[in-house]
Formats: sequence, structure tokens, C-alpha cells
Amino acid sequence: MPDIIQLLPDSIANQIAAGEVVQRPASAVKELMENAIDAGATSIKLIVKEAGKTLLLVIDNGQGMSETDARMSLERHATSKIKTAEDLFRLRTMGFRGEALASIAAVSQLEIKTKPPQEDLGTLLVVEGSEVKKQEPVACEKGTSISVKNLFYNIPARRNFLKSNGVEMSHITDEFQRLALAHPEISFSLIQDDELVIDLPTAKLSQRIVSLFGKNYQSQLAPVQEETSLLKITGYIGRPELAKKKRGEQFIFVNQRFIKNNYLGYAVTSAYEGLLQENHFPFYTLFIDIDPKHIDVNVHPTKTEIKFDDERTVYGIVWSAVKQALGAHNLSPAIDFAADVNLMNKISNQPLSREQYYNEQFGTLQRANLQNWDKLFEQEGSSRLLSQSKQTTLNTLATGDQAISTNKNLQPESGTGIFQFQLKYIVQSTSRAILFIDQQAAHERILFEKYVLQMKGTPGNSQQSLFPQTVLLSPPDLALAMEMEKEIHALGFRFEVFGKNTLLVSGTPVEAHGSEKELFEGLIEQFKKNQSELQLPLRDNLAQALAKRTGIKIGQKLSCEEMEAISSSLMACATPNFSPEGKPTFFTLDSSKIENYFTR
Repeated sequence: MPDIIQLLPDSIANQIAAGEVVQRPASAVKELMENAIDAGATSIKLIVKEAGKTLLLVIDNGQGMSETDARMSLERHATSKIKTAEDLFRLRTMGFRGEALASIAAVSQLEIKTKPPQEDLGTLLVVEGSEVKKQEPVACEKGTSISVKNLFYNIPARRNFLKSNGVEMSHITDEFQRLALAHPEISFSLIQDDELVIDLPTAKLSQRIVSLFGKNYQSQLAPVQEETSLLKITGYIGRPELAKKKRGEQFIFVNQRFIKNNYLGYAVTSAYEGLLQENHFPFYTLFIDIDPKHIDVNVHPTKTEIKFDDERTVYGIVWSAVKQALGAHNLSPAIDFAADVNLMNKISNQPLSREQYYNEQFGTLQRANLQNWDKLFEQEGSSRLLSQSKQTTLNTLATGDQAISTNKNLQPESGTGIFQFQLKYIVQSTSRAILFIDQQAAHERILFEKYVLQMKGTPGNSQQSLFPQTVLLSPPDLALAMEMEKEIHALGFRFEVFGKNTLLVSGTPVEAHGSEKELFEGLIEQFKKNQSELQLPLRDNLAQALAKRTGIKIGQKLSCEEMEAISSSLMACATPNFSPEGKPTFFTLDSSKIENYFTR
């Protein structure tokens, strides 16, 4: 039998590695900027064209590389950070695997200019698809400039999977913000399509937060400070009134590396218990400094997921630190500081064991609560009243090519009663069955189909505001809104750019209720949530997002007219059986099943 196993060529191996490390332009931005930080840069400039699809350019004033190092940086697993296996447990740098440049070079046209401060000339390297096309001396500034052109040019299938420019730019800005927050001692600038979008001088952390998120944060931040034998926590939390209905302003850094950890996120939000409105999320930027031997950052190629060897104790310390910060700034009810970690350590001069600490801090915390922590992350839209008559609701779905359902058994009998059960279900008699309708799922289906039709060419009516409201958005959210301007306009919103990162909203859909600001922010946030969880076309995503935000909710009392309108309009839908999220909208209890209960 002939041998069938063979080694992959380097070019193919690099492309496979690139699939793990470089998933989109933002991935390349993260890796290149982290390399610049590791190089000791005090100034980093990011230049982006067409959301990174055409060009990504990172310029830093760090220590630069020699000619040999520049060439070696393109080899897989070439790194200055690791010499022994034990070094993996002492890492405090951003990058360490030595895969980033090799992976990026495998799927782009890469150009490197670099010069150490002691050299007169630098080195120029031009690489295409892992193949070095040019290497020569060049006159350049101290530091490194890396240009990534035409990302995924040699992997068309991967390039086709990239999202719209607005979406990709949103991801790039997210990575930029995280690194800028983690390193306020470095100046950062972001230039998008020849326009300076973000310019951040060196500053204190509080000033960096205000520069990134707006002046209204200036008086809304409370410092967090805690130190134990295991770790140190610093940073800022937002006052409860700063909390928003959308996520996106929650940051946890471990040894200055941004991480995603829902368990620690819950530790923060649980410390706010009783201070937040339902479905609101507080702002926080927290830095955990811990001996690297207690964590493993090598669990995911993007290095955003880490493992703690004692996650429960870390949870307890984070909870305690936030709780103390809230109490110290009179933002929460009285707190018993007798179990303060810092004080106990000072008194005893002995570090607490993980068991002692946990028992001291969480003697009354039930395990069941911890097991159900993820329920906090189930986001629902705010309640809206259905204030339209049956005829108005029916008109929302009136189109020339949409027929009423042909299922005769589901048509309500004239003159029969209709009632609401548990403020959740609409119950109605039909010719041969009893119909149970989930009022929330049904109304979301009705609105979804209406909004899809509006974006296909029948724009919805808008109710103009007497006093238009300004909406301050982050740069990626603004870019996303402007990219979808035509579709959002078709839904009934009216808005225009009104200064830097600000929109003026002057109109909303006629059936929507609430402030312009709340509705617009809710639409963008729900769109982003759908985008991260579902694979939907843009129109379907927008329609589902607005239906979720404006539809009636469980717990709302409906009049008979409103219940009849929902029932009739649901049966007029093209897909009446399921909500836009795939949840059943109704079920029937037919007469034969009812008879079985009495004749058996």
C-alpha cells in the first residue's frame, strides 16, 4: 500500500493558520497593533481603507527590527517571547505565538518597513501570499510600518464571507478602542478613508474613557481599587444612571489584555443588584493584574479567552471590589465592610485560602444563583403599548400579492368571544377548534412582515417629532447606521448627521412608541445582537430588530379589539406559524381532542 501521509507545503500551512488567527480585517488590526505595543511604541497610527479590505496600515515608533529579525518574523512560530515551555506561564506580552505576521502574509500583499534606532537604514520587505518578492535597504523613520493590502485576495471564498464595510469597520473600531483603553500611556489615531476619526493623546485612564465615549462620562465614573494576595483590581465603573439597554461598554482586561468572560461580567452586574433598571447594563472598565502562572491565555488563537486556576475566588474579589466602589461613592445601600478583603489581609498578615475567602464573602450566596447566571444575558426589548385599532393593524399587512390564509379551520367564528389568558395568550374559538395565540410572538411576526415589505419598496409612514432628539453613537455604530440609511428610512425613521458621532432623529415609525433616542439606539443594538447570533440578510435583520423593539410584550393587557386585530392579521401573514425567531405563534385544540376528554 503506497504512503498517503505527507507534509503540507508552507504556503498552505500558513493559510490554514491564517484561518484561525486572521478571521477578518479586525483580526489583523489586533495582531499588528499588539505587536506595536510589545515593541515599546509610544505612538501608534492605524490607517484603514474600505474597512480594511483594500488597506490596513499600522505605523509605530517602537524599537523596530533588524534585517534578520524582519525576515524571521515571517516564519511560523518565530517569536522573541518564548524560549522554554515554562515561559508560557510567565507571559505578560500581548503576542507570543509567532503566528501573526506569517498568517497575515499568507493571505495578503504585505509590506514591512522597519528600522531600529541605532541603524542608519531600515529594511523593506514585500511579501505576497507568503512569498518574499523584495528585500532591500530603505530610508525610513525609527519603528515599524506594516501595510496589509487586499486581504484574502488569494482566498476568494474567505473574502466573500466578509460582511459589509460598515460591519467590518465596526469590528475594527472595537479592537482599536479596547487597545486604546488598555494603554492610555500610548497615543493612538485612527484614519478611515483619509478622514481622522479618532485622535487620542496620552492621558490618564479616566481621560481616555471620556475621549472615547463622550463628555457625559466625566462625572459618572467611580474608581475601583482592590488588592489581595492573589490579584489587584483597578479601573472605573459607571454610576447606575449611566447604564444602557445595550451592551458594548463593558471591558475586563487581565494583565492589560482584553478578555471575554461572562462569568466575571456577571460578578460585576450582580454587585449592582437593586440599582439597575431591568435589562440595563452598567459601564465598566476593569483591569485585573495577576501572576501569569494563575492563568492560561493559550486556550484560543485570538487570545481573548483565558482560564483562571481559581475562577471562583477571582469572581468573589471582583464582586467585592465593585460592591465597595459603589458603597464608597454612595451609589448603593449600606454595605458591611467587615469582610473587606484588604482589611482582613492587613489584620491577619496572612493570605486567605480560596476556601476561607469564598466562605467569608459568599456564605449566603446560593449555588443555584451562580448556575443561573447566564439568564442575565437574555435581552428583551422594552414594553410597548399596542395603541391601534383592528382596522389599522389589518392595514399594516394589506398588499396586493398577499392572500389571507386558506386554512378555514383557523378563521374565527363571527360573534364568538375572545379573551386574554395570563396576559400572555389570546384565546379564541374557531369553526372547529380553540385557538391559542402567543401575543408577543404573533405581533412580532405581523410587524416583521410589514417592515420587510416597507424595505422592498413601500416605505412606511413617519411621525415627525416636535422636538427632534440627538443620538450620540460610537464611531462603529454611526458607520453602521449610515450604511443602512436607506433601509432605516424605509422603516419610518428620519435622521441626519448632526456633528461628530451624532445623529439628529426627527421622525420614527407611526406604530412605534417611546423617545426617538430610545427607539433608534434600541434598533441599532438589537441589529448588532442579531448579527452576532444569527446569519440573516440585512433587511430581515433590521425588520426583526425593529419588530422585537416595537412589538407588544408578555404582561400587556389588550382590549378585545386589539386581540381580534392580532388574530386576524396573524392569519394574513405569509408565514403565520412562527415568529421571526422561529418560536411558534399559536396552537389549536380541535374539537376531537376536546371530545376525547369527555368520552373516554
